[in-house]
Amino acid sequence: MSEEVSNITPREPGNVMGPQVGNLALKNGVPTVSEDGRELTTLNLGPTHPATHGIFQNILQMDGEKIVSGTPTIGYIHRAFEKIAERRPLYQITTLTDRMNYCSSPINNMGWHMTVEKLLGIEVPKRAQYIRVIMMELARIADHLICNSILGVDSGAFTGFLYVMQKREEIYEIYEEMCGARLTTNMGRFGGMERDLSNEAIRKTREFIRTFPAVMQEFEKMLNRNRIFIDRTVGVGPVSQEMALQYGFTGPNLRAAGIDYDMRVMSPYSSYEDFDFDIPVGYTGDTYDRYMVRNGEIWESFKIVQQALENLPEGPFHADAPEFYLPPKQEVYRNMEALIYHFKIVMGEIPIPVGEVYHSVEGGNGELGFHLISDGGRSPYRLKMRRPCYIFYQAYPEMCKGVTLSDAIIILSSMNVIAGELDA
Repeated sequence: MSEEVSNITPREPGNVMGPQVGNLALKNGVPTVSEDGRELTTLNLGPTHPATHGIFQNILQMDGEKIVSGTPTIGYIHRAFEKIAERRPLYQITTLTDRMNYCSSPINNMGWHMTVEKLLGIEVPKRAQYIRVIMMELARIADHLICNSILGVDSGAFTGFLYVMQKREEIYEIYEEMCGARLTTNMGRFGGMERDLSNEAIRKTREFIRTFPAVMQEFEKMLNRNRIFIDRTVGVGPVSQEMALQYGFTGPNLRAAGIDYDMRVMSPYSSYEDFDFDIPVGYTGDTYDRYMVRNGEIWESFKIVQQALENLPEGPFHADAPEFYLPPKQEVYRNMEALIYHFKIVMGEIPIPVGEVYHSVEGGNGELGFHLISDGGRSPYRLKMRRPCYIFYQAYPEMCKGVTLSDAIIILSSMNVIAGELDA
């Protein structure tokens, strides 16, 4: 930064373009003239552009079709999750986590529940842990299917999107069996699950396991060796290992650069140590590597779901924690103690212990963490959410520098930036 500032020289009097960095004139911190003297064009990519797949803006300086520089801006949703959470009882915060990465809501829900359970010292039964794993890995599959199929759409291949969306719909039907919701699931409870895996949920999951491989193989045949798709993605937006670490990348975008960091292996939770799966990694961290890593993770998540369903333990699906786990409705109608607990939980009348905890899970886009500080009140004193998209989106301007506008769309699509994670 100091070197850049030292190169700034004032322009001649009367020139309204402002100071100069090297050979580039600046206006409001962005160049207005190319190195060879041509005037640059300012292009607003977003905030509500169909190609950005979300509500965020990138102010690009264009030299024809070539991007000279870019400035990302965020905050168009204005939801302030963290501040809202500080005025809500713990259980009401679950609905806020739904709306962060809404492509894989159950992972957000489970991550928040595990954070609170760490603070409360609740031991979750093995069966509940396995059910959580099934729901989280189905959510990861759905998340990656959306990302990779939309990447295909952005490169001109719409058919693959239609193929895999049918399987995503089947995953949503499993969600409906578990909690009645599809997109924003509010799934699970502190101490376990709201309900056990029903026979219908098991049947639908087994049917998904039976039919999914053929569809996924068809999708891969359509894109993996497609000459147009390869030309559009190979070498586009590469991220080196050093750059990925400097920006704090996690998840598929980090693993595409060749670093096999995965929270499920590095710091296992919810009995992930019981499952046999690999961590797909890439080589150059380009758009094609990000696509291939997510495809590989889909297959690994598929293996985990199979193992969890085949080895599902017997036992309760929630912990014995009546102060924080809503009692069954039929018990509320006929048992005074259950009625009291129900009232106190719903009205947020139960204080939480004093403490400070951090817990993170492997979200659809990387390490999703919750830093919870409690002063003993009914709501968090402070809650900080580590949103992976918010962190790696900062690298987008550097990844786009020197590429064409069409490449910028492909890069953004392959990063899988979810607008809900940018504005907490």
